[in-house]
Amino acid sequence: MTPLLDGCTPWPEEFVDRYWAAGHWRGTTLDNLLRGWALQYGPRTALVHGGTRITYANLNRRVDRMAAGFRLLGLRPRQRVVVQLPNVPEFVITVFALMRAGVVPVLCQVSDRTAEVAHLVRCTQAVGYVGPSTYQGFDHMAMAADVAARGPFLRRVFTLEAPGAASPYGGLTTDPSGCHYFPLSSVDAPPRSALAQSADQVAFFLPSDGATTPPHLVPRTHNDYAYQARAAAELVSLTDNDVYLAVLPAGSDFTFGCPGIVGTLSVGGTVVLVENPEPAACLPVIARERVTLTSVTPAVAELWLDGAATLDADLSSLRLLQIGGAPLPRSTAERAGIELGCRLQQVFGMADGLLTLTRPADPDETVLTTQGRPLSPDDELRVVDADGQDVPEGHAGEVLTRGPYTPRGYYRAPDHNARAFTTDGYLRTGVLARRTPDGNLVVTGRPEPAAD
Repeated sequence: MTPLLDGCTPWPEEFVDRYWAAGHWRGTTLDNLLRGWALQYGPRTALVHGGTRITYANLNRRVDRMAAGFRLLGLRPRQRVVVQLPNVPEFVITVFALMRAGVVPVLCQVSDRTAEVAHLVRCTQAVGYVGPSTYQGFDHMAMAADVAARGPFLRRVFTLEAPGAASPYGGLTTDPSGCHYFPLSSVDAPPRSALAQSADQVAFFLPSDGATTPPHLVPRTHNDYAYQARAAAELVSLTDNDVYLAVLPAGSDFTFGCPGIVGTLSVGGTVVLVENPEPAACLPVIARERVTLTSVTPAVAELWLDGAATLDADLSSLRLLQIGGAPLPRSTAERAGIELGCRLQQVFGMADGLLTLTRPADPDETVLTTQGRPLSPDDELRVVDADGQDVPEGHAGEVLTRGPYTPRGYYRAPDHNARAFTTDGYLRTGVLARRTPDGNLVVTGRPEPAAD
Protein backbone atom coordinates (compact mmCIF):
# COMPACT_ATOMS: atom_id res chain seq x y z
CA MET A 1 0.00 0.00 0.00
CA THR A 2 1.34 3.46 -0.91
CA PRO A 3 2.21 5.42 2.26
CA LEU A 4 -0.15 8.23 3.16
CA LEU A 5 1.16 11.72 3.75
CA ASP A 6 3.25 12.03 6.90
CA GLY A 7 0.85 12.86 9.68
CA CYS A 8 -2.00 10.65 8.40
CA THR A 9 -3.17 7.42 10.03
CA PRO A 10 -3.67 4.45 7.66
CA TRP A 11 -6.48 1.94 7.91
CA PRO A 12 -5.20 -1.40 9.29
CA GLU A 13 -4.42 -3.93 6.55
CA GLU A 14 -7.27 -6.26 7.53
CA PHE A 15 -9.77 -3.44 6.94
CA VAL A 16 -8.08 -2.41 3.70
CA ASP A 17 -8.48 -5.99 2.47
CA ARG A 18 -12.11 -6.07 3.63
CA TYR A 19 -13.08 -2.84 1.83
CA TRP A 20 -11.35 -3.93 -1.39
CA ALA A 21 -12.98 -7.37 -1.28
CA ALA A 22 -16.41 -5.79 -0.77
CA GLY A 23 -15.88 -3.62 -3.86
CA HIS A 24 -16.09 -0.38 -1.91
CA TRP A 25 -12.58 0.71 -2.84
CA ARG A 26 -11.75 0.39 -6.54
CA GLY A 27 -8.34 2.00 -6.98
CA THR A 28 -9.20 4.93 -9.26
CA THR A 29 -8.33 8.51 -8.32
CA LEU A 30 -11.07 11.13 -8.46
CA ASP A 31 -9.38 13.00 -11.31
CA ASN A 32 -9.09 9.77 -13.31
CA LEU A 33 -12.76 9.13 -12.67
CA LEU A 34 -13.42 12.53 -14.26
CA ARG A 35 -11.50 11.40 -17.36
CA GLY A 36 -13.82 8.42 -17.63
CA TRP A 37 -16.92 10.53 -17.11
CA ALA A 38 -15.75 12.89 -19.87
CA LEU A 39 -15.36 9.98 -22.27
CA GLN A 40 -18.76 8.57 -21.35
CA TYR A 41 -20.79 11.78 -21.14
CA GLY A 42 -18.68 14.20 -23.24
CA PRO A 43 -21.32 16.48 -24.84
CA ARG A 44 -23.68 16.45 -21.85
CA THR A 45 -23.83 19.47 -19.56
CA ALA A 46 -21.75 18.95 -16.42
CA LEU A 47 -21.85 22.39 -14.77
CA VAL A 48 -24.22 25.35 -14.92
CA HIS A 49 -23.68 28.73 -13.28
CA GLY A 50 -25.92 31.57 -14.37
CA GLY A 51 -25.57 31.73 -18.15
CA THR A 52 -22.41 29.57 -18.17
CA ARG A 53 -22.76 25.95 -19.26
CA ILE A 54 -19.79 23.55 -19.34
CA THR A 55 -19.89 20.10 -20.91
CA TYR A 56 -18.12 17.07 -19.47
CA ALA A 57 -15.59 17.15 -22.29
CA ASN A 58 -14.86 20.84 -21.73
CA LEU A 59 -14.66 20.38 -17.97
CA ASN A 60 -12.04 17.67 -18.40
CA ARG A 61 -10.05 19.78 -20.88
CA ARG A 62 -10.04 22.76 -18.52
CA VAL A 63 -8.94 20.53 -15.65
CA ASP A 64 -6.14 19.14 -17.83
CA ARG A 65 -4.90 22.59 -18.79
CA MET A 66 -5.13 24.04 -15.29
CA ALA A 67 -3.31 21.02 -13.85
CA ALA A 68 -0.51 21.58 -16.37
CA GLY A 69 -0.49 25.26 -15.44
CA PHE A 70 -0.13 24.47 -11.74
CA ARG A 71 2.78 22.14 -12.50
CA LEU A 72 4.41 24.75 -14.74
CA LEU A 73 4.22 27.27 -11.89
CA GLY A 74 6.12 24.96 -9.59
CA LEU A 75 3.48 23.07 -7.60
CA ARG A 76 4.65 19.54 -6.85
CA PRO A 77 2.89 16.28 -5.96
CA ARG A 78 1.82 15.94 -2.32
CA GLN A 79 2.12 19.66 -1.63
CA ARG A 80 -1.00 21.32 -0.18
CA VAL A 81 -3.04 24.27 -1.46
CA VAL A 82 -5.92 25.96 0.40
CA VAL A 83 -8.99 26.40 -1.82
CA GLN A 84 -11.47 29.07 -0.70
CA LEU A 85 -13.89 29.65 -3.56
CA PRO A 86 -17.64 30.28 -3.71
CA ASN A 87 -20.08 28.10 -5.66
CA VAL A 88 -18.66 28.79 -9.11
CA PRO A 89 -17.39 26.44 -11.84
CA GLU A 90 -13.82 27.40 -10.96
CA PHE A 91 -14.25 25.61 -7.62
CA VAL A 92 -14.86 22.26 -9.33
CA ILE A 93 -12.21 22.89 -11.99
CA THR A 94 -9.57 23.95 -9.47
CA VAL A 95 -10.12 21.08 -7.04
CA PHE A 96 -9.94 18.46 -9.78
CA ALA A 97 -6.97 20.22 -11.44
CA LEU A 98 -5.00 20.24 -8.20
CA MET A 99 -5.72 16.55 -7.69
CA ARG A 100 -4.67 15.84 -11.28
CA ALA A 101 -1.40 17.67 -10.62
CA GLY A 102 -0.90 15.46 -7.57
CA VAL A 103 -1.43 18.41 -5.23
CA VAL A 104 -3.73 18.06 -2.20
CA PRO A 105 -6.53 20.68 -1.94
CA VAL A 106 -7.43 21.91 1.55
CA LEU A 107 -11.10 22.88 1.30
CA CYS A 108 -12.08 26.05 3.14
CA GLN A 109 -15.38 27.90 3.47
CA VAL A 110 -15.48 31.23 1.63
CA SER A 111 -16.80 32.82 4.84
CA ASP A 112 -13.64 31.89 6.78
CA ARG A 113 -11.30 34.73 7.63
CA THR A 114 -7.64 35.26 8.51
CA ALA A 115 -7.54 33.18 11.69
CA GLU A 116 -9.06 30.11 10.03
CA VAL A 117 -7.08 30.39 6.81
CA ALA A 118 -3.80 30.98 8.68
CA HIS A 119 -4.48 27.87 10.76
CA LEU A 120 -5.07 25.74 7.66
CA VAL A 121 -1.90 27.06 6.01
CA ARG A 122 0.16 26.48 9.14
CA CYS A 123 -1.24 23.00 9.88
CA THR A 124 -0.83 21.69 6.33
CA GLN A 125 2.23 23.78 5.42
CA ALA A 126 0.23 24.86 2.38
CA VAL A 127 2.36 26.40 -0.36
CA GLY A 128 -0.59 27.90 -2.24
CA TYR A 129 -3.95 29.61 -1.80
CA VAL A 130 -6.83 29.90 -4.29
CA GLY A 131 -9.60 32.39 -3.59
CA PRO A 132 -11.56 35.33 -4.96
CA SER A 133 -9.78 38.65 -5.25
CA THR A 134 -12.67 40.19 -3.33
CA TYR A 135 -16.01 38.62 -2.46
CA GLN A 136 -19.09 40.16 -0.85
CA GLY A 137 -17.05 43.14 0.27
CA PHE A 138 -14.16 41.18 1.77
CA ASP A 139 -10.62 41.49 0.38
CA HIS A 140 -9.36 37.91 0.12
CA MET A 141 -6.18 38.97 -1.65
CA ALA A 142 -5.20 41.22 1.26
CA MET A 143 -5.98 38.39 3.68
CA ALA A 144 -3.79 36.00 1.71
CA ALA A 145 -0.96 38.55 1.73
CA ASP A 146 -1.32 38.84 5.50
CA VAL A 147 -1.19 35.05 5.94
CA ALA A 148 1.82 34.79 3.62
CA ALA A 149 3.68 37.39 5.65
CA ARG A 150 3.15 35.40 8.86
CA GLY A 151 5.13 32.31 7.92
CA PRO A 152 7.41 30.54 5.50
CA PHE A 153 4.93 28.27 3.73
CA LEU A 154 2.48 30.23 1.55
CA ARG A 155 4.29 31.43 -1.57
CA ARG A 156 1.70 31.32 -4.38
CA VAL A 157 -1.68 33.03 -4.38
CA PHE A 158 -4.14 32.40 -7.23
CA THR A 159 -7.05 34.84 -7.35
CA LEU A 160 -10.40 34.54 -9.09
CA GLU A 161 -11.42 37.84 -10.61
CA ALA A 162 -15.03 38.94 -10.97
CA PRO A 163 -16.32 38.62 -14.57
CA GLY A 164 -15.16 41.59 -16.61
CA ALA A 165 -12.92 42.94 -13.86
CA ALA A 166 -9.38 43.93 -14.64
CA SER A 167 -6.70 42.17 -12.66
CA PRO A 168 -5.41 44.52 -9.94
CA TYR A 169 -1.86 43.46 -10.80
CA GLY A 170 -2.09 42.68 -14.51
CA GLY A 171 0.04 39.57 -14.19
CA LEU A 172 2.58 38.13 -11.82
CA THR A 173 3.73 40.26 -8.89
CA THR A 174 5.82 39.39 -5.86
CA ASP A 175 5.34 40.95 -2.44
CA PRO A 176 8.09 41.64 0.13
CA SER A 177 7.54 38.25 1.78
CA GLY A 178 8.37 36.50 -1.48
CA CYS A 179 4.79 35.43 -2.23
CA HIS A 180 3.84 35.39 -5.92
CA TYR A 181 0.35 36.40 -7.16
CA PHE A 182 -1.37 35.00 -10.25
CA PRO A 183 -4.84 35.48 -11.74
CA LEU A 184 -6.44 32.03 -11.69
CA SER A 185 -7.34 32.47 -15.36
CA SER A 186 -3.62 32.56 -16.19
CA VAL A 187 -3.05 29.06 -14.80
CA ASP A 188 -3.26 27.42 -18.20
CA ALA A 189 -0.80 25.32 -20.19
CA PRO A 190 -0.85 22.52 -22.77
CA PRO A 191 -1.67 19.22 -21.03
CA ARG A 192 1.28 17.13 -19.91
CA SER A 193 1.64 13.39 -19.47
CA ALA A 194 -0.52 12.05 -16.66
CA LEU A 195 1.07 11.50 -13.28
CA ALA A 196 1.07 8.00 -11.82
CA GLN A 197 -0.99 8.35 -8.66
CA SER A 198 -2.42 5.96 -6.10
CA ALA A 199 -6.06 6.02 -5.02
CA ASP A 200 -5.11 5.23 -1.43
CA GLN A 201 -3.39 8.61 -1.19
CA VAL A 202 -5.07 11.67 0.32
CA ALA A 203 -7.29 13.36 -2.29
CA PHE A 204 -8.11 16.46 -0.20
CA PHE A 205 -8.56 17.71 3.35
CA LEU A 206 -11.81 18.81 5.00
CA PRO A 207 -11.99 20.81 8.25
CA SER A 208 -13.54 18.66 10.98
CA ASP A 209 -17.04 19.09 12.36
CA GLY A 210 -17.65 19.46 16.06
CA ALA A 211 -16.77 21.88 18.79
CA THR A 212 -12.98 22.10 18.48
CA THR A 213 -11.56 25.52 17.56
CA PRO A 214 -9.60 25.66 15.39
CA PRO A 215 -10.88 22.57 13.56
CA HIS A 216 -8.76 19.52 12.98
CA LEU A 217 -8.16 18.36 9.42
CA VAL A 218 -9.77 15.24 7.97
CA PRO A 219 -7.74 13.48 5.26
CA ARG A 220 -10.07 11.98 2.63
CA THR A 221 -8.51 9.49 0.22
CA HIS A 222 -9.55 8.96 -3.39
CA ASN A 223 -10.75 5.44 -2.55
CA ASP A 224 -12.89 6.34 0.43
CA TYR A 225 -14.45 9.48 -1.09
CA ALA A 226 -15.20 7.93 -4.46
CA TYR A 227 -16.99 5.17 -2.58
CA GLN A 228 -18.97 7.59 -0.42
CA ALA A 229 -20.20 9.65 -3.38
CA ARG A 230 -20.95 6.59 -5.51
CA ALA A 231 -22.84 4.80 -2.72
CA ALA A 232 -24.86 7.92 -1.90
CA ALA A 233 -25.72 8.34 -5.60
CA GLU A 234 -26.92 4.74 -5.76
CA LEU A 235 -28.97 5.16 -2.59
CA VAL A 236 -30.98 8.04 -4.09
CA SER A 237 -31.14 6.40 -7.56
CA LEU A 238 -29.26 9.18 -9.36
CA THR A 239 -29.19 8.96 -13.17
CA ASP A 240 -27.91 11.07 -16.04
CA ASN A 241 -31.32 12.75 -16.13
CA ASP A 242 -30.84 14.26 -12.67
CA VAL A 243 -29.97 17.89 -12.02
CA TYR A 244 -28.39 18.71 -8.67
CA LEU A 245 -28.56 22.22 -7.20
CA ALA A 246 -25.42 23.06 -5.17
CA VAL A 247 -26.67 25.79 -2.85
CA LEU A 248 -24.78 25.15 0.39
CA PRO A 249 -21.00 25.78 0.23
CA ALA A 250 -19.47 23.59 -2.46
CA GLY A 251 -16.50 22.83 -0.21
CA SER A 252 -18.67 21.22 2.45
CA ASP A 253 -18.93 17.43 2.59
CA PHE A 254 -22.74 17.60 2.29
CA THR A 255 -22.62 19.47 -1.01
CA PHE A 256 -19.47 17.91 -2.42
CA GLY A 257 -20.18 14.23 -1.96
CA CYS A 258 -23.42 13.13 -0.23
CA PRO A 259 -23.96 12.48 -3.23
CA GLY A 260 -23.65 16.16 -4.17
CA ILE A 261 -21.32 17.38 -6.87
CA VAL A 262 -19.12 14.29 -7.16
CA GLY A 263 -22.02 11.84 -7.03
CA THR A 264 -23.96 13.74 -9.69
CA LEU A 265 -20.96 13.91 -12.03
CA SER A 266 -20.37 10.19 -11.51
CA VAL A 267 -23.66 9.35 -13.26
CA GLY A 268 -23.56 12.00 -15.99
CA GLY A 269 -26.03 14.37 -14.34
CA THR A 270 -25.85 18.15 -14.26
CA VAL A 271 -24.62 20.26 -11.34
CA VAL A 272 -26.14 23.75 -11.06
CA LEU A 273 -24.11 26.10 -8.85
CA VAL A 274 -25.70 29.03 -7.02
CA GLU A 275 -24.01 31.43 -4.58
CA ASN A 276 -27.04 32.69 -2.67
CA PRO A 277 -29.40 30.38 -0.72
CA GLU A 278 -32.24 32.92 -0.63
CA PRO A 279 -35.47 31.66 -2.22
CA ALA A 280 -35.52 34.48 -4.78
CA ALA A 281 -32.13 33.30 -6.03
CA CYS A 282 -32.79 29.55 -5.92
CA LEU A 283 -36.44 28.80 -6.68
CA PRO A 284 -36.40 30.37 -10.16
CA VAL A 285 -33.23 28.38 -10.91
CA ILE A 286 -34.97 25.16 -9.86
CA ALA A 287 -37.76 26.02 -12.30
CA ARG A 288 -35.48 27.08 -15.17
CA GLU A 289 -32.96 24.23 -14.93
CA ARG A 290 -35.53 21.58 -13.94
CA VAL A 291 -33.59 20.70 -10.80
CA THR A 292 -34.44 17.26 -9.42
CA LEU A 293 -32.60 17.23 -6.10
CA THR A 294 -30.71 19.49 -3.73
CA SER A 295 -29.23 19.62 -0.20
CA VAL A 296 -30.13 22.30 2.33
CA THR A 297 -30.13 23.04 6.04
CA PRO A 298 -33.39 23.34 8.01
CA ALA A 299 -32.97 27.13 8.03
CA VAL A 300 -32.72 27.28 4.23
CA ALA A 301 -35.65 24.88 3.86
CA GLU A 302 -37.80 27.16 6.01
CA LEU A 303 -36.83 30.18 3.90
CA TRP A 304 -37.80 28.32 0.74
CA LEU A 305 -41.10 27.17 2.21
CA ASP A 306 -41.98 30.71 3.22
CA GLY A 307 -40.93 32.09 -0.17
CA ALA A 308 -42.46 29.43 -2.42
CA ALA A 309 -45.99 30.83 -2.32
CA THR A 310 -45.04 34.39 -3.21
CA LEU A 311 -42.46 33.55 -5.88
CA ASP A 312 -44.80 31.23 -7.79
CA ALA A 313 -41.94 29.19 -9.29
CA ASP A 314 -42.60 25.85 -10.98
CA LEU A 315 -40.94 23.33 -8.65
CA SER A 316 -42.56 20.24 -10.17
CA SER A 317 -39.20 18.84 -11.31
CA LEU A 318 -37.90 18.57 -7.72
CA ARG A 319 -38.10 14.96 -6.56
CA LEU A 320 -35.82 14.87 -3.50
CA LEU A 321 -34.94 17.45 -0.86
CA GLN A 322 -32.05 16.46 1.40
CA ILE A 323 -32.05 18.27 4.74
CA GLY A 324 -29.13 18.06 7.16
CA GLY A 325 -26.57 20.05 9.07
CA ALA A 326 -28.80 20.86 12.06
CA PRO A 327 -31.81 19.40 13.91
CA LEU A 328 -34.91 19.38 11.71
CA PRO A 329 -38.15 20.45 13.40
CA ARG A 330 -40.96 18.05 12.62
CA SER A 331 -43.17 20.93 11.50
CA THR A 332 -40.61 21.87 8.83
CA ALA A 333 -40.25 18.24 7.75
CA GLU A 334 -44.01 17.86 7.33
CA ARG A 335 -44.31 21.07 5.33
CA ALA A 336 -41.42 20.24 2.97
CA GLY A 337 -42.99 17.29 1.23
CA ILE A 338 -46.44 18.83 1.01
CA GLU A 339 -45.59 22.39 -0.01
CA LEU A 340 -42.61 21.64 -2.28
CA GLY A 341 -44.18 18.53 -3.76
CA CYS A 342 -41.13 16.29 -3.32
CA ARG A 343 -39.76 13.51 -1.16
CA LEU A 344 -37.83 14.53 1.96
CA GLN A 345 -34.58 12.83 2.99
CA GLN A 346 -33.04 13.47 6.37
CA VAL A 347 -29.23 13.34 6.38
CA PHE A 348 -26.74 13.33 9.20
CA GLY A 349 -23.17 13.65 8.00
CA MET A 350 -19.74 14.53 9.29
CA ALA A 351 -16.68 15.64 7.37
CA ASP A 352 -14.96 13.19 9.71
CA GLY A 353 -16.67 10.31 7.93
CA LEU A 354 -20.02 9.06 9.23
CA LEU A 355 -23.03 9.51 6.93
CA THR A 356 -26.56 8.36 7.77
CA LEU A 357 -29.60 8.91 5.55
CA THR A 358 -33.24 7.98 5.49
CA ARG A 359 -34.15 5.86 2.46
CA PRO A 360 -36.56 6.96 -0.27
CA ALA A 361 -38.78 3.94 0.49
CA ASP A 362 -38.84 4.50 4.26
CA PRO A 363 -42.21 5.06 5.96
CA ASP A 364 -43.14 8.71 6.41
CA GLU A 365 -42.76 8.47 10.18
CA THR A 366 -39.15 7.29 9.81
CA VAL A 367 -38.35 10.17 7.46
CA LEU A 368 -40.03 12.71 9.74
CA THR A 369 -38.44 11.60 12.99
CA THR A 370 -35.02 10.01 12.35
CA GLN A 371 -31.72 10.76 10.64
CA GLY A 372 -31.68 7.39 8.92
CA ARG A 373 -29.26 4.51 8.74
CA PRO A 374 -25.56 4.36 7.88
CA LEU A 375 -24.67 4.62 4.20
CA SER A 376 -22.50 1.52 4.03
CA PRO A 377 -23.18 -2.07 5.07
CA ASP A 378 -19.62 -1.97 6.44
CA ASP A 379 -20.24 1.06 8.65
CA GLU A 380 -19.88 -0.15 12.23
CA LEU A 381 -21.71 1.87 14.88
CA ARG A 382 -21.80 1.69 18.64
CA VAL A 383 -23.86 3.84 21.01
CA VAL A 384 -22.08 4.06 24.36
CA ASP A 385 -22.34 5.67 27.79
CA ALA A 386 -19.73 7.87 29.48
CA ASP A 387 -17.76 4.76 30.46
CA GLY A 388 -17.62 3.47 26.89
CA GLN A 389 -20.15 0.71 27.50
CA ASP A 390 -22.87 -0.04 24.95
CA VAL A 391 -26.25 1.32 26.03
CA PRO A 392 -29.50 -0.64 25.64
CA GLU A 393 -31.42 -0.16 22.41
CA GLY A 394 -33.48 3.03 22.50
CA HIS A 395 -31.23 4.74 25.04
CA ALA A 396 -29.15 7.77 24.11
CA GLY A 397 -25.37 7.70 24.15
CA GLU A 398 -22.35 8.86 22.19
CA VAL A 399 -22.03 7.45 18.68
CA LEU A 400 -18.79 5.63 17.88
CA THR A 401 -18.11 4.65 14.28
CA ARG A 402 -15.60 3.11 11.92
CA GLY A 403 -16.01 2.20 8.27
CA PRO A 404 -14.77 2.45 4.68
CA TYR A 405 -15.08 6.25 4.44
CA THR A 406 -14.26 7.19 8.05
CA PRO A 407 -10.55 8.03 8.33
CA ARG A 408 -8.62 6.55 11.25
CA GLY A 409 -7.07 9.81 12.40
CA TYR A 410 -6.93 13.57 11.98
CA TYR A 411 -3.96 15.11 10.20
CA ARG A 412 -0.91 15.86 12.36
CA ALA A 413 -2.91 15.54 15.58
CA PRO A 414 -1.48 12.55 17.49
CA ASP A 415 -2.51 13.78 20.94
CA HIS A 416 -6.06 14.52 19.81
CA ASN A 417 -6.24 11.21 17.93
CA ALA A 418 -5.40 9.34 21.12
CA ARG A 419 -8.55 10.81 22.67
CA ALA A 420 -10.77 10.92 19.58
CA PHE A 421 -10.35 7.27 18.61
CA THR A 422 -10.71 4.07 20.61
CA THR A 423 -7.85 1.59 20.63
CA ASP A 424 -9.76 -0.55 18.12
CA GLY A 425 -10.25 2.32 15.68
CA TYR A 426 -13.71 3.71 16.42
CA LEU A 427 -14.12 7.47 16.05
CA ARG A 428 -15.71 9.11 19.08
CA THR A 429 -18.03 11.41 17.14
CA GLY A 430 -19.09 13.61 20.05
CA VAL A 431 -22.68 13.13 18.84
CA LEU A 432 -25.43 11.90 21.15
CA ALA A 433 -28.08 9.67 19.58
CA ARG A 434 -30.32 6.72 20.19
CA ARG A 435 -30.94 3.82 17.85
CA THR A 436 -34.49 2.71 16.96
CA PRO A 437 -35.43 -0.98 16.69
CA ASP A 438 -35.15 -0.80 12.88
CA GLY A 439 -31.63 0.61 13.04
CA ASN A 440 -32.27 4.30 12.41
CA LEU A 441 -30.46 6.98 14.38
CA VAL A 442 -32.21 9.78 16.21
CA VAL A 443 -29.62 12.47 16.93
CA THR A 444 -30.31 14.16 20.24
CA GLY A 445 -27.38 16.56 20.58
CA ARG A 446 -23.76 16.77 21.63
CA PRO A 447 -22.16 16.33 25.06
CA GLU A 448 -20.39 19.24 26.66
CA PRO A 449 -17.10 19.68 24.77
CA ALA A 450 -13.98 18.67 26.63
CA ALA A 451 -10.90 20.85 26.62
CA ASP A 452 -8.58 19.80 23.80
